[in-house]
Parts: sequence; C-alpha cells; structure tokens
Amino acid sequence: MTQSLPVGLTKPSLWWSVELGYGWHSLPPIKYSGEYFAHYQKLDNTPMGTALTRARLELVDKYTAPNTVLDIGIGGGRFVLESGGNGYDVSQEAVDWLQRIYSYQDPYAALVEAITCWDSLEHIPEPEKLLAQVTKWFFVSLPLCASAEEWLKSKHYKPGEHLFYWSLPGFINWVEAQGFEVQEVNHAETTLGREGITSFAFKRVS
Repeated sequence: MTQSLPVGLTKPSLWWSVELGYGWHSLPPIKYSGEYFAHYQKLDNTPMGTALTRARLELVDKYTAPNTVLDIGIGGGRFVLESGGNGYDVSQEAVDWLQRIYSYQDPYAALVEAITCWDSLEHIPEPEKLLAQVTKWFFVSLPLCASAEEWLKSKHYKPGEHLFYWSLPGFINWVEAQGFEVQEVNHAETTLGREGITSFAFKRVS
C-alpha cells in the first residue's frame, strides 16, 4: 500500500481531509504512564485548574446533573471529585487513584448516560466507539484549527499524543454523524486564558 504513495508520505504524517474538515496522525499513541497523572494533578491545583473546573461544571449543570457524568481521560482528577461522578482513564496511575476512591467506570463495559471529554477525545484512537456507548449527553472541550496548515503551526499539534485534528465545522459534522445534535458551543476556556479551545454540549438524537 505504501509503495504507491508519493515520496515523503511513507513516514508518519498528518492526513487531512479538506471535504470532511478533520485529520488523523499516523503515529502510534503514546504511553500514559509515569509522571503523566501526577503532572495533571499539579495543574489541577492551580488557579487555572480551579477556573477550568468551575467552567466545566457550569456547562454540564445546564443540561444534566454533574454527578451523573463519566469523565473520560480525567487529567488530575479534580473534575471527578467536584462533579461527584465517575472517571475512566488509560493511565494506570489514574486508574489506581479512581479505584481507591471508588469512582472507576469502564464506558466500554456498558452503556452510559453522559460523558465528559475535557482535552481527551483527540487522544483516543477510535473515538466513534466511545460515543456509541453514550445514550444522552456528550460534553467536550478540545483545540480546533481551520486547516492542516494551521494545525502544523499550532501549539496543540502533538503527534502521538493528539491523534485527531478537527476544524469547527468538521468536528460538529463528525459528532452529528455519531447521532448527536449540538446544544451549545462556547469559548469559555479560551476566555480564561487557554489558546484555541472550544467547548460543546451535544445531545443524543438517534
């Protein structure tokens, strides 16, 4: 298959569809181990961590009870604690922490009513399989750029860590194709000081 590719495209690359408005990077996912969880625990315990958690809770609370959501890719775990919900992660250190506080839940083991993906959806190799498990609500924040050219210049371009790269219309169309309808789009996290982050609330319609 790779023998028919143009020269220069046999190495890991960002594959971008202009028609669909999103792309995928061919590097394998990184390992989320060691100090990864501890690093995000430190970030959670900063003024920015406090403000972000508040903004995320406010978004979820508009549509459903925070304690009903499952947080996917928990960062440092602060949202799990303050929402009163459960969490899921691929970092063993994060899984151990969730199990110690009796808050671990596997979204692939059974259907879930609502999930949150704060800076995590773009890390997941097959995100459509995750959304297939959600029966009502999907809340998400993630970086977006309008084109592959913009992505290649973005601080959020992280091959191997970020696997998927969307534009705004590309992302909305992609989530709608999974059976959801957008209820809200906001830039609260960018207003707080993060660069190029958009937040969404989606509702299952089919």
